[in-house]
Amino acid sequence: MHKESVWDYPRPPAIEKTDRRIRIMFGGSTIVDTTEAYRVLETSHPPAYYIPRSAVDESLLRPNHRRTLCEWKGFAKYVDLVVGDRTAEAAAWFYPTPARGYEDITDYLAFYPSKMDECWVDDDLVVAQPSDFYGGWITPDIEGPFKS
Repeated sequence: MHKESVWDYPRPPAIEKTDRRIRIMFGGSTIVDTTEAYRVLETSHPPAYYIPRSAVDESLLRPNHRRTLCEWKGFAKYVDLVVGDRTAEAAAWFYPTPARGYEDITDYLAFYPSKMDECWVDDDLVVAQPSDFYGGWITPDIEGPFKS
């Protein structure tokens, strides 16, 4: 297995199309199963996976008041995920109008793996990056140490 060190990732972050299978489970349901995602790679952080909205049932998403600013990508908005009687607040973020160079991820959703029941990259169960500030996805092919 080829290992990637997060210390080899660039700054500012890079966007990379991936055809790896991304699956997210929450509340007893598979809420994402796609091979149409992007990875955002930034020095010292595990990748964050950005999922097209077409891969998520929009009826499960609710607007959240949270807003943040990334020095590279711009202003992010957040959504809650509601499945049955379970809610994950600020479960995912997205950039409605990202900064130049990040247009490919416009309105794509990046889910916090720590707020989901399970996240998978191909057949690898994801470990959440410590702290919900970054939301990185740690798989066996990703090496740290990781910023938290």
